[in-house]
Amino acid sequence: MRVRSDTGLIDAIDTAFGARPPRRLGVAVSGGSDSLALLHLLHGWGKAEIAAVTVDHRLRPDSASEALHVAWICEGLGVSHDILEWRGWDGKGNLQAEARRTRFAMLAEWAQARGAEAVALGHTMDDQAETVLMRLAREAGVDGLSGMAPMVRRHGVTFRRPLLGQRREDLRALLERRGVRWVEDPSNADEGFERVRARAVLAALEPLGITVERLAGSALHLGGARDALAMAAAEFAREHARVVAGDVLFDRTRLNRLAPELHRRVLAGALRFVASAEYPPRREPMSAALAACTVPENVTLHGCRVLVSDMTVRVVREHAAVAALAGPTDAPWDSRWVLEGPHTPDLEVRALGEAVKDCPDWRGTGLPRATLLASPSVWRGETLVAAPVAGLHNGWVARAPGAADFAASLLAH
Repeated sequence: MRVRSDTGLIDAIDTAFGARPPRRLGVAVSGGSDSLALLHLLHGWGKAEIAAVTVDHRLRPDSASEALHVAWICEGLGVSHDILEWRGWDGKGNLQAEARRTRFAMLAEWAQARGAEAVALGHTMDDQAETVLMRLAREAGVDGLSGMAPMVRRHGVTFRRPLLGQRREDLRALLERRGVRWVEDPSNADEGFERVRARAVLAALEPLGITVERLAGSALHLGGARDALAMAAAEFAREHARVVAGDVLFDRTRLNRLAPELHRRVLAGALRFVASAEYPPRREPMSAALAACTVPENVTLHGCRVLVSDMTVRVVREHAAVAALAGPTDAPWDSRWVLEGPHTPDLEVRALGEAVKDCPDWRGTGLPRATLLASPSVWRGETLVAAPVAGLHNGWVARAPGAADFAASLLAH
């Protein structure tokens, strides 16, 4: 069995970050072997000031003591460490998916408060191979079978995975050489979890030559294909897409002439962009939306409406998705709108909704009623103060990301 030296692993970290490493880097440390090894490697690398963080999901009795174990290790290394506690699980939905979404959000908020340029995650080549196998079982396409990307953006923060090219056995050997004890999560032996079953299947497939290295290698090759498709989609968006009042518009004929995979990618990207969503729509509703572009007919999915006419395809925010969304006027609304005007604490921003009828000039905007229903408006209690997208300005302006932002979003994984 080949075991990489400490120097070789640190060199791999250096390669993963490239010529412009972040000056201040957060590292998420659970107490398991992968993240603890990442902590030690980044500490030895020395090219970034690091700060560690542990998310305690409070789902197991030992989670608090495990977080304190990480704090003790960080203290020994002279690395600052914070513990974030998750208390939001209500027992509904998919626990692992909800924990993953919440973890990204908490880590992003922590990183922004700490001034970290990025957060490093301890996913390994083993994790990558398991991910590919699980996605293969779901008939995933190019994006899914590309596995986890080395770098992703979530909640305005960059997350890096510098260990995707490293085996877990090498990382554990490093910790053993240094006398570092890691935590074994009991869920790693629970076959009720898909990832645990995938791990067992991987071991069974190894005699056939379907190894961790080969599956991860396939993900790397498909990642190149994914990037090429993303570049083609972004180029189409730069040349042929418009963004008006937060909506994404396409010439219907040009959109329908795209190759099927590019058509799907561009339209799914528009839905993600308008909804400020982390993930694209699921396969079945997405297929319905693609079919609607050729019929034509309107469809609703992913918190958006796709309005299809003889000439255009317009992706609009769905009013029902934002009808209950309210917040201060000096903070982003629906994760994308920014309002400029005479902010005061007694004002709030909400979706305009049926109050569009109280905007005398709304028809003069030339915008669909569906667009205006979901647009931001300023309220004082039950009194409408301004609806700038609908032509009722009263000193207010509403800005949303534009066409260049949409094209750039198609390049993000």
